[in-house]
Amino acid sequence: MSSPSIVDVIVIGAGAAGLMAAITAGGRGLRVVVLDHNAQAGAKILISGGGRCNFTNSGTTPANFISQNPHFARSALSRYAPADFMTFIAKHGIAWHEKTLGQLFCDGSAKQIVKMLLDECAAVGVQIILNAKISDVQKSDRFVVETSQGNFESASLVLATGGLSIPKMGATGFSLDVAKKFGLRLVQHKPGLVPLRAPVEALQFYTDLSGVSLPAITYAGKMKFAENILFTHRGLSGPAILQASSYLETGDTLSINMVPNIDVAEHLKQRKHTRPKAELKTILSELVPQRLAQALANDVTMEKFSGEAIMQLAERLKNWTIIPAGTEGYAKAEVMVGGVNTDDLSSKTMEANRVKGLYVIGEAVDVTGWLGGYNFQWAWASGFAAGQSLHRS
Repeated sequence: MSSPSIVDVIVIGAGAAGLMAAITAGGRGLRVVVLDHNAQAGAKILISGGGRCNFTNSGTTPANFISQNPHFARSALSRYAPADFMTFIAKHGIAWHEKTLGQLFCDGSAKQIVKMLLDECAAVGVQIILNAKISDVQKSDRFVVETSQGNFESASLVLATGGLSIPKMGATGFSLDVAKKFGLRLVQHKPGLVPLRAPVEALQFYTDLSGVSLPAITYAGKMKFAENILFTHRGLSGPAILQASSYLETGDTLSINMVPNIDVAEHLKQRKHTRPKAELKTILSELVPQRLAQALANDVTMEKFSGEAIMQLAERLKNWTIIPAGTEGYAKAEVMVGGVNTDDLSSKTMEANRVKGLYVIGEAVDVTGWLGGYNFQWAWASGFAAGQSLHRS
């Protein structure tokens, strides 16, 4: 083996968390190298938010994250808040706008965020090496990483390669594998923020409604989300479905209120009185999209639609239930739920409790945000926390 290049810090993963850790450590005068097996840094950043990068959420709190330890994220999030990242992008003149529910996007392109991060890396002397296929990671007194682009040695190693979501962008379980190799425990992982597949016996109904979208409230256990849902040719998607998916386990029932803020039974009873000759599907289309109304109603007129039938239809719309056949998997998932057990990490520094110099940040940690910029904020915050603590050789 050739003599390794000696640095203070090796960061594996040139995504949001890894680049933030590198910038923070480099700004403290540490020699930092970032390794990534992709040909481009920030690959997931570039496709996020429809190419405009939903880079944070102004309302971020620890309650917006899933973890076996719901308090773990509190320290990092409190020390690097959305306002801190807003100051960061203001320095680079990046214009932004808020869509809904505190979601902040670039006015222009996600490329601006990646350029900002790379410019900041360059300004503090961070070396970024792409197309670096890693063959081995070892540690005696120091870490040694063997790659196709040469070998590197450091006092500190940061695992920042993300989770298993969106494998076409190069996602792998690398960070989980290395963490496990060094004795860190893992929390069972699964796809999160992912579309749901309809039961086989009901699939044709969902297929026929593919493309229909409507505002709704989804209920998954104790959690509820009020956003749009979308029928697909395989089941359900849309923000409210994606949010709920992260909380569902196999066999769980998802409940959906498809007509929130309206007393459906009262509305139908009034129309039965005022428009007795109108067809039910016509009246129902006042409450839900026309295609859904047609799928739920036959040609009966309101005067022939019984009071009992009205109550049954109202209950179906207010408490639509589905036991999903599964999810669309990591290929369509925006995040991975689960990861490195937070009991094995310091919440202040992100360093492994029993492996000096080993840090795990970002999506690989058992901290998963809601849809809407929360996972980027966790990347920035966990990267910053690690970057402030990294050791010098």
